[in-house]
Amino acid sequence: MPTDNHPDPVVEIADVQDLARDVLAIPNRGVDLVPNIGVIGGTHSVLVVDTGMGPRNAEKVLAFAAEQAKGRKLYLTTTHFHPEHAFGAQVFAGEATYLVNRAQAEDLAHKGESYLAMFRQLGEPVARELEGVDLPAPDRVYDGAFELDLGGRIVQLRPTGRAHSSGDQVVAVPDAGVLFTGDLAEAGQFAIFPWFPPYDTDVSGVAWIEVMERLAAEAPRVVVPGHGAIGDAQLLADVRDYLRELRDETWRRRDSAMSEQDITEEVRSLMIERHPDWTMREWIERGVGCLCAEHARHHAPANTVPGSAD
Repeated sequence: MPTDNHPDPVVEIADVQDLARDVLAIPNRGVDLVPNIGVIGGTHSVLVVDTGMGPRNAEKVLAFAAEQAKGRKLYLTTTHFHPEHAFGAQVFAGEATYLVNRAQAEDLAHKGESYLAMFRQLGEPVARELEGVDLPAPDRVYDGAFELDLGGRIVQLRPTGRAHSSGDQVVAVPDAGVLFTGDLAEAGQFAIFPWFPPYDTDVSGVAWIEVMERLAAEAPRVVVPGHGAIGDAQLLADVRDYLRELRDETWRRRDSAMSEQDITEEVRSLMIERHPDWTMREWIERGVGCLCAEHARHHAPANTVPGSAD
């Protein structure tokens, strides 16, 4: 993980945005490692989307959601297992039903502790918010898409398959035209590629592009990204187009047998030139590394048997 000095990753219940009838977003205010959080209501239940990092943040989110619910049943889901999105779930135990897709549950079980240790190395502000974190098992795990009836409103919990992580899911509110994407989409910053070989190589730039092509084609009215300003369908198209250009510029150079270091330097400079106002430039290199690895798989000689030894 990049180890720049992170500001306090604190959720603030401020400037809450009303996206539609009984659909609210707690914005991240541009603070690194704070997600955009959703609160979606129906006549008898309310769904919270993501917790913030650690129990103290999650307590604020739960208190806000309970106030909005006014006695309605509470549910919690998370867009993926990464710490700022899911590592406050313990606070909801006994207060909400915690449900996630199977791939995300497996990510949490198999990689949650290692991500907790890794994030604690990102500096004192992050470590402080992760004090006392426990990683509870979800109350309900589902295969495929799941439709949650909140009462007069169906919310779709839709796993996308491998992309930013193995367990990504989007949360759609069809009657309101609202889509919560988690870190499949960010606004005003370069896509986050958690590419840390040999420890974690689940991210796939190629699959991510396919996911974004499908999501952009749906053209939702409102898009709530994992981080950054809430937007519309153009945000999905922008992420799709960036991932395509990152792939194309990386693979074009890989085809010429350029070294990965030279590819990284050239592509990084080019992406910054094309997107000078975007933040999180450190993720460009991770994306290039991921796509270099995928180039080898997608350009294997015709007589190569997948999985065979060199």
